[in-house]
Amino acid sequence: MQFTFRRDPPRPIPVSIVVLVADGARPDTLRAGIDVGALPALARLRREGGLHTVSSAFPSVTGPAYAPLLLGLFPGTAGLPGIRWWDRARTATNWPGFARSYVGIGMRRADADLTPRHRTLFEHAPGAYGSLTPIGRGLAPGRRAGFNWAFGLRAAWTHFRGDVRGWLLMDRAAGAKAAARIRRERPPLAFCVHPGVDKTSHAVGHAHPAVLDALRIVDETAARIRADAECDGRWEAMHLWVVSDHGHSPVTQHDDLASLLASWGLGALAHPWTVSGAHDCAVMVSGNAMSHVYLELRRRARPFWPELSARWEPTAERLLARASVDLLVLSRASHAVEVRASGRRGRAMVRRTGERFTYEPLDGGDPLGLGGRVEAASADAAHDACAGSDYPDALVQLLQLAASPRSGEMLLSAARGWDFRARYEPVPHVSSHGALHREHMEVPLLLNRPPARAPRRTADVMPSVLTALGLDVPDGLDGASFL
Repeated sequence: MQFTFRRDPPRPIPVSIVVLVADGARPDTLRAGIDVGALPALARLRREGGLHTVSSAFPSVTGPAYAPLLLGLFPGTAGLPGIRWWDRARTATNWPGFARSYVGIGMRRADADLTPRHRTLFEHAPGAYGSLTPIGRGLAPGRRAGFNWAFGLRAAWTHFRGDVRGWLLMDRAAGAKAAARIRRERPPLAFCVHPGVDKTSHAVGHAHPAVLDALRIVDETAARIRADAECDGRWEAMHLWVVSDHGHSPVTQHDDLASLLASWGLGALAHPWTVSGAHDCAVMVSGNAMSHVYLELRRRARPFWPELSARWEPTAERLLARASVDLLVLSRASHAVEVRASGRRGRAMVRRTGERFTYEPLDGGDPLGLGGRVEAASADAAHDACAGSDYPDALVQLLQLAASPRSGEMLLSAARGWDFRARYEPVPHVSSHGALHREHMEVPLLLNRPPARAPRRTADVMPSVLTALGLDVPDGLDGASFL
């Protein structure tokens, strides 16, 4: 008797996505590290898929700038207008301060502050794993590394001592743990943050050799994840991406904005002392090169500049005259802002009507350096119109932030070499971020296979992950899939 054995076809390996965030890494820094041979695993990814420069979001600061990566939404749309913000509506925060800070333990509040109208990547992809992510809504218990009290205490001890080496040790341990979890559990999505580049840059400068040491840790993590995937046949079905949330630039002078306004006789509320009788304004600094300034705090409904100008125009002019201020942005409506620049660059109006963006210079000014009037039929066209300027994606970013009901009535973007916070930093910053400058807004996106189109923004990462996983991309996102 003859027997016939049937062999079932092998089951396909499910697609998986690994996103490594080199927090605070600039495209030129990453490119230089690859070019000198210091980052061999990342160099291999560049050869296979490409290294792209994309725009982050305003404010370009950890926390808010993760919303594009994990929700496909800009910070204003997502409900995180800054790493510090003031709650005029008194609906998200508590008496008596009504202020939010995501620095330290306050980061645990970020998930609840996110808009409920959109889901995070973790909510779209059950079984996902997250490491050191400031946004984790949707992660199952036990699948969010670095979100416990033991890690928090260790991070606080390292932060307040300005211990660069300590951050790198924590970075390496977190990367090794993430690689092991990915190998063992094979999650559909792994989102793993390496904060070492950012922490090192603040303490010793982005050009310091220790920053390359921090990037080497990212390279080690990528190499380990790839080697494991190649060993057990998962690599062909894996997307391995490396991205950043913001850049960095040197700071030599600090203009403490809260102290300045207080010296002008204004009751200025600011972190960490938000419980006070101040009621004139609130100063909420992010990164520390941008700040929201909220005016007339007793008002529950957000006022716009036309009704504020009679009282606050002298203050606006005094701020713009400061050497520390590069751009002053005044919210005139939820769809319109006035941009003023230091020096002789003058003023302009930026408006959005439906999908159309308009940049209209006033009195011959050109504060954003766009060369004159701009009419852009879409957000992508507006992005491209700003691509050659010093302010990548400025038209879209200014309007998305000004449209948020949680934003201030004044937005300040710092001049190069300056930031807006001189007190209460445990380690004086020698490098900062948060502003609209190119060095802060442009970030790298490294892919292990070529995209279908050139990525423009970090907000494109989230819908691209959904596309790669075969999931539907929801309507209403600020990004679009590059796959």
